[in-house]
Amino acid sequence: MEEIVVNENNKKRIDAYLSDKTEYSRVTIQRLIDEEKIKVNGNKTKASYKVQNGDKIAIEEVKAKEIELKAQDIPLEILYEDNDIIVVNKPKGMVVHPANGNPDGTLVNAIMAICKDSLSGIGGEIRPGIVHRLDKDTSGVIIIAKNDKAHINLSEQIKNHEVEKKYIALVRGNIPENEATINMPIGRSNKDRKKMAVVKNGKNAVTHFKVLKRFRNYTLLEVKIETGRTHQIRVHLSEIGYPIIGDTVYSNGKNEWGIVGQCLHAKSIRFKHPITNKEMLIEAELPEYFKKIIEEE
Repeated sequence: MEEIVVNENNKKRIDAYLSDKTEYSRVTIQRLIDEEKIKVNGNKTKASYKVQNGDKIAIEEVKAKEIELKAQDIPLEILYEDNDIIVVNKPKGMVVHPANGNPDGTLVNAIMAICKDSLSGIGGEIRPGIVHRLDKDTSGVIIIAKNDKAHINLSEQIKNHEVEKKYIALVRGNIPENEATINMPIGRSNKDRKKMAVVKNGKNAVTHFKVLKRFRNYTLLEVKIETGRTHQIRVHLSEIGYPIIGDTVYSNGKNEWGIVGQCLHAKSIRFKHPITNKEMLIEAELPEYFKKIIEEE
């Protein structure tokens, strides 16, 4: 049960108020109200009810619907594969694992067709083999574990900051420093629960960047992260005034190329092979659209 206490006098409709304060859409909120899974001060309510200062809103936990996983023949660039891991270059626009809004067409569906039944089950039924993730519109290198031993080892390496990830990002504006570190805590936004933000009580987040090239109104960066917070690079760069080109969530998304979705690419990953302990460095080329932008500038 999630409880939210209203501490403002905005007199918003409860469906609009909760869609801002939670991860649920307004339509979902309305459905939960109809099902009497949302109560105000212990009583059932209506979607048109206007919240008041001091109201205690209780939301019954919503269980995700079971999603039937199916293998799908989706082309993927395989960068490395052996009996324990598979490393691919995830294209922009592909979701990593299925969810209610994306039941298929995901990286997991594609990997299942390639690997059949040989994937680690640690991630659960809808996340087989997934050790780390990339946002839908972030392209690049991602590792998938084929067995539980590999999954556990890789997860430990990530937890202990032993995996080095490098990204390429194109941001709006000219960054004066050649190199810098952003050390700002990240958590769920207080203004919009669907977004992440730099917040005082957030989790520690550290991002390093160096300038690769400066253009007229843009800067090309190489970015390294010490921590793996949700949307970390996007949030940090936006917070210091240099949002990633195409990012519609943490900037207005407008750009002269009409690119939709952030110009952010996971260029390389360095780790120790989970079984052989061999040092591994795997790289993925920039997508064509990203290359063209840089060449045009």
